[in-house]
Amino acid sequence: MADVLPRTTPAASGSASASGSASSGPPETSPAHGAAASVLGTALAALATVVWSGSFVTARALHDSVPPVQQAFWRWLVALAVVAPFGARQAWRQRRLIRRHLGFVVLAALLGVTVYNTLVNQAGSTTSAANMGMIMAASPVLMAVFERAGGVRLGGRRVAGLLIACAGVLLLIGRDGARFSAGDLWMVAAACCFGSYSALLRRKPAGLGGAAFLFTTFLFGTALLLPAQGASLALQGGFTPAAGTVLPLLYVGIASSAVAFFAWNRAIALVGPSRAGVVYHLQPVCAALLSWAVLAEPVGWAQAGCMALILGGVVLGARR
Repeated sequence: MADVLPRTTPAASGSASASGSASSGPPETSPAHGAAASVLGTALAALATVVWSGSFVTARALHDSVPPVQQAFWRWLVALAVVAPFGARQAWRQRRLIRRHLGFVVLAALLGVTVYNTLVNQAGSTTSAANMGMIMAASPVLMAVFERAGGVRLGGRRVAGLLIACAGVLLLIGRDGARFSAGDLWMVAAACCFGSYSALLRRKPAGLGGAAFLFTTFLFGTALLLPAQGASLALQGGFTPAAGTVLPLLYVGIASSAVAFFAWNRAIALVGPSRAGVVYHLQPVCAALLSWAVLAEPVGWAQAGCMALILGGVVLGARR
């Protein structure tokens, strides 16, 4: 998940964001500088998308060696350690602002850190990484639903895109005689959680720095995982540290959680959330290719057709 709608203004209690979060649109620039910013912003959005696609592959690769809750706990503990040098000091400077909006921060941490990735890891136990990526491609459509619920008017093209993408998801997860696998249903729940988190970000307090926001959500999200981590250790036992377990956890902790978040925030600052969001729709393609290359998971014609429906729907819905 990404801080898809960051907006920051100078705050009386804190400094500007250190992570590149900015207003919801790119600043006015000269044509030459604007072209360079567009290329860089698109590249950073693509980097974040590819990295997040890799997290689906790692969740699938670890499904039989590291329990889902423990995957999530160690991922965010690593991410917290990586972000702390950049965000802890800014969070301390903005502690009064954070205290005033503590409910928002805790809810964002619960949805985006504690619950979302735990559901993704649980889905990886019984469904393929390619399917995980394709189902997540419908999350922008869910964001449109939340927008409509908030009073934003949706045009006919956007409604058509929503229906097409939802049809693709239903065909994908019901392809075996309309029987839903457990992993597919977990992934649908994860997509709903991500859509809720993204809708919540519209209420991000002005002046809350991007690094401070990441640090505090990582901190609260990891703390909220502690009871589930303790229960998992008691009931399932721990895992054996080895290259096959530690390296994927370091990847999702450093790359998928810290690096991708910063890259996504900077991309939004350069090109805005709409253009960056279009790049995000490439995630199912990246996930399918990575799962084929790394896990040797086959990609059949049925999956390709569902992918085309989902991508077609979200792209149609994202067009102005």
